[in-house]
Amino acid sequence: MTSIEESKRLRTVAEQAAQLMREPLLAAFRSNMDVDYKVDLHDVVTRHDREAEVAIRAFILAEVPGSVVIGEEAGESGAGRVRWYVDPIDGTSNFARGFAFWCVSVGVAIEGQVVAGAVYDPVAGNLFSADLTGAWLNGEPLRSCAISDERQATLITGYPVARDFRLDGQEQTLSNFGELVETFSTLRRPGSGALSLCHVAAGWVDASAGFGSNPWDVAAAVLILRQAGGSYYPLTLGKVDAGVPDFMCPGYVALGEGADYPTLMRVASGISAGREAARAVRPKLSVAGGSP
Repeated sequence: MTSIEESKRLRTVAEQAAQLMREPLLAAFRSNMDVDYKVDLHDVVTRHDREAEVAIRAFILAEVPGSVVIGEEAGESGAGRVRWYVDPIDGTSNFARGFAFWCVSVGVAIEGQVVAGAVYDPVAGNLFSADLTGAWLNGEPLRSCAISDERQATLITGYPVARDFRLDGQEQTLSNFGELVETFSTLRRPGSGALSLCHVAAGWVDASAGFGSNPWDVAAAVLILRQAGGSYYPLTLGKVDAGVPDFMCPGYVALGEGADYPTLMRVASGISAGREAARAVRPKLSVAGGSP
């Protein structure tokens, strides 16, 4: 069991860690920088991601002995009951290109429960954070609100990307996207799942949806959103088993307080169910195609 006092202390460390590399990152933003690629040309990384993660990791392990740090770039290090999920730059493609929608995300979990977190937007100077007692934006209490009718609402999402076309087929993917475009008053694809969730938490947009998230993308923002009064619905997408912690699921729908969006929920649930069905078939195909 995590005490309120421990949660508050971990939030303070998360806030400090998220802001640790503010000056170097802002100096690098909109400068000439080299860009590398990880899985494919859609998966961008820079030396600034790696350097920021190294610094944040060292800071956390020094401040909270008995921690494990799981970072996007360097994986897992440390040992202990407190697990930190760090994305040194969530929205690297935006960062590398000069588009001001990226952030640093630091989430803290104990025994599978997120107990504190911080998301920092250095360009706007916005620090979102939460612990077990509430959520804040730049030290002021944060409260979500949303337009109740999806036809008048704004949805932000990263969907679709090339991976969605590969998994679901172009026709189905475009049909899903088209339905969302036609239903919502406004749909935007700004990038950065963590910052998108925080915008829902702040009431600046009404909903967000993601279909390719990692724990370091959303761990902090899930708590911020929920503590601000919003709702978070995880989607397994055929990649994890039911019952895993919400922030470990690769998909989600996030709604601001007061939102009721049946079309978004139906489309998102359909995407997840389709991938679950494909997952169930894959082992059977493997056995059927094997040697007798």
